[in-house]
Amino acid sequence: MALMFEALRLVVGLLFMFTGALKVTDQVSAELYAEGLEQFVKFAEVFPLRKLGVDVDPLVFMTVVGSCELIGGLLLAVGPRIVQKISNVVLSVTMIGAIYSLLMLKKPLYMCLPATICLAILLLLLQVWRKERKKQKEE
Repeated sequence: MALMFEALRLVVGLLFMFTGALKVTDQVSAELYAEGLEQFVKFAEVFPLRKLGVDVDPLVFMTVVGSCELIGGLLLAVGPRIVQKISNVVLSVTMIGAIYSLLMLKKPLYMCLPATICLAILLLLLQVWRKERKKQKEE
C-alpha cells in the first residue's frame, strides 16, 4: 500500500512539473502556452485581491503559478518528506485558487475536475502521511 502512495506522489509531482513548465515557457508547446495566457487574462480579472486594489499582470500571474507548480512538483516528487509536505500544501493552495477562479468565471463544473482531482490526491497524501506519523509515534 505504501508503495502505491509513493508512486502516486511521484506521478502527481511529475504532472505538476509538466503543467508548470507549460506555464513558464513556450518551449514545451507554444500553442498551449498561448492558450494558457488567454486563460490567465481572465483569471487576473477575478483575482481575489483585486477587490483590495491589487491588479496582477496575467503574464506574471501565469509565470508565478507555473513556477510554483514546477518547483512544487519537483519537490513533491523527489524532496525529503518535510519538503514534500510543504510543497503539497503550496500545490493544494494553488489548486484551490484554480477552482476559485474557474467558479468565479462561471465555467462549467466539469472544467474544475482536473484541479479538484489533483487537490483530492494532494489531500489524500497529507492524510496518509499524518497516519504514517501517528503509527510511528505509537511504535
